Amino acid sequence: MCRGASLYIDPRSSLLQTDLRFAEIQFCPRLFFFDGDLWDTAVKLRAQVGSSDQRQTAYAEALSIALACELMRVNESGLPSVTRIRSGLPQWQQKKLTQYIDEHLAEDVSLSSLAELVHLSPYHFSRAFKQSFNMPPHRYLTNRRIERAKSLLAARKLSVTEIGLDVGFSETSSFTSAFRKVTGETPTDYRRSLA
Repeated sequence: MCRGASLYIDPRSSLLQTDLRFAEIQFCPRLFFFDGDLWDTAVKLRAQVGSSDQRQTAYAEALSIALACELMRVNESGLPSVTRIRSGLPQWQQKKLTQYIDEHLAEDVSLSSLAELVHLSPYHFSRAFKQSFNMPPHRYLTNRRIERAKSLLAARKLSVTEIGLDVGFSETSSFTSAFRKVTGETPTDYRRSLA
C-alpha cells in the first residue's frame, strides 16, 4: 500500500507576503532528500487538512506560510538537487539502524518502523538497505539474532528455548529452523561443538 500526501502552495496566494517574492523563485526539483524542519512543518500542515474549526484554519494558514519559508530555505541551501539513493544509506543512517536493531532484537521489528526511523518510504528504504548491507532488512535482522544467539549459547547460562525467546523467536522450532538456515547446524549441535 502506498501512502502519500500532496501539498500545493499557490505562489500568488494572499497569505504569502509580497516581500517574500515566492512567485518569482525558481525552485530546483529535489528527490530523496531529508530536511527535518521542512518535514515537521509538512506533517503538521497535513494533520490540519480538512479541519473546519476556525482556529485550526488559522493555524493551517500559518503553517502554509512556514512551509513556504522552509521550501525557500532548502532551495537556497545548496543541497544537491538529487541525492543518489542508489549508493545506499549514508553512514549516519546505517549506524542508527544497526544500533536500533541490536537494541530491539527480541521485539517484532517491522520494515515500516525501520524506514520511518531514517525518514524513507519502505520501498526506497528496502532498496537502499540492501545496497548498504548486501542483504534485505529481514535477513539482516535474522542474522543479528543468530549472532546474539551464538554468544548466548556459548555462555551456557540459558536453555535453547530461553535463548530463542530472548533473541525474538516465538517458538523453539522457528528459532532452530532459522539457526540451521544461517549456520548449517541446530543450536544444540552448535553448543555441543563448542565443548
